[in-house]
Amino acid sequence: MAAVLLGGCKIKQNLPDQKPVNLPQQFSAKAGADAHKLATLNEFFNDPTLTALIDTALKNNFDLQVALQNIELARAGVRFTQGIDRPDLSAALSVGSRKFGNYTIDGVGNYDTQFSTNLDSKQKLPSPSIPDFFVGIQSSWEIDLWGKLKSKKKAAAARFIASEHGRNLVVTSMVAEIADAYFELLILDNELKILEDNIRLQQEALDIVKVMKQAGEANQLGVELMSAQLLSSQSLKIEVKQKIIENESRINFLSGRFPQPIARRAAAWETVVPPKLSAGIPSQLLENRPDIKQAEFDLIAADANIYSAKAAFYPSLNINGSMGLQAFRAAVLFNPGSFAYNVAGGLFAPLLNRRQLIAELMASEADQKIAYTNYRKTIVNSFTEVYNYLNLIENTNEMYELKSKEVEVLKVTINTSVELFKFGRATYLEVITAQKNALQAQIELINLRKSQFEGVIGLYRALGGGWKSVI
Repeated sequence: MAAVLLGGCKIKQNLPDQKPVNLPQQFSAKAGADAHKLATLNEFFNDPTLTALIDTALKNNFDLQVALQNIELARAGVRFTQGIDRPDLSAALSVGSRKFGNYTIDGVGNYDTQFSTNLDSKQKLPSPSIPDFFVGIQSSWEIDLWGKLKSKKKAAAARFIASEHGRNLVVTSMVAEIADAYFELLILDNELKILEDNIRLQQEALDIVKVMKQAGEANQLGVELMSAQLLSSQSLKIEVKQKIIENESRINFLSGRFPQPIARRAAAWETVVPPKLSAGIPSQLLENRPDIKQAEFDLIAADANIYSAKAAFYPSLNINGSMGLQAFRAAVLFNPGSFAYNVAGGLFAPLLNRRQLIAELMASEADQKIAYTNYRKTIVNSFTEVYNYLNLIENTNEMYELKSKEVEVLKVTINTSVELFKFGRATYLEVITAQKNALQAQIELINLRKSQFEGVIGLYRALGGGWKSVI
């Protein structure tokens, strides 16, 4: 009757305030609000070499392997809590011995039984110690009066789902990193080619100055300045080669393998155009972003833990029992008369010294507040990332158009300055300046192309792309 009455009570779900996070209707005034479906990995990165590298990384990436094991840990937690509200049943085989004091109730009572005329020889108690043999089954069961065990199951399930979204977050970041490094390799290849072309032009200009010096039409200063500029370009060429090595090593590490050359297609940097991507509407972030889903289920688990911590203050109903064969003589253990059983049930409620329960409740509430703050932080951060990348793409595209026109003009100035220098209408300083400006503008244009790719790939990651293509 007590169990039935207590079962009708409920614990008030008094959780800390959780205000809903209202996302803006669109990312910016310029951004379209079309609900365009997020492109798949193969659609977005339409490059066989890149998709092959990503496939390799999906099998060998170290962080992804750790994430998979975290899922297994969470799965083990779910498996553990699946039967937490069901009776336990175990087989038991025990052998023991007891010696009662001569001045105890048991000791005196057992001594008196030695003179009882109602006992046969098998029922006589051994002396001075009494063996105890038992073989049978034992069971214990905690009745979930308040939903404490159910909340533990809910928390374990939420942590499991959160771990799966954590794995998706690793996939998204890995795909973005490999794509970024791969396209930077293509850009660096072209930057290396631009430097080689400029080195050739600078070498030709240096040869002209040397010839003109021999003819008395130039001096040693011109030769030295031209040589210094050539050496500077050659140094930049070595620096670019080092960057290529570092990017190849970065891709290899993400793919879980030792450094090795990355086979890639040769393409002019003008043809290496970043793919286009629609941002859609902000609310889609809540479904696409793995980190938001992970934070959401972490919050659900924290809420369930608070409920369990509160339920621990209420009485718990436990039922214990055992059934089997028990005797103080091994020879009669399997005699039908040795059959025994016991059943006991009781309510247990903490009254004094509840510091551990209070501490657990305080910790659960703190964890819940942290989870809620992280949830809000993740949503605001995701929106901010998309907003920044959209503006980066737009501004970089405008800068790229202007810089392209500048490069075309400066390329003409190189030939013009050399021709004028041959006829004495320009100084070698003007030739050096024209070459230097043209090289610098081309490198800046290359860097703008890098920024374009960084913006688009960053936007793809910020929108939660990458992981849906591999599940």
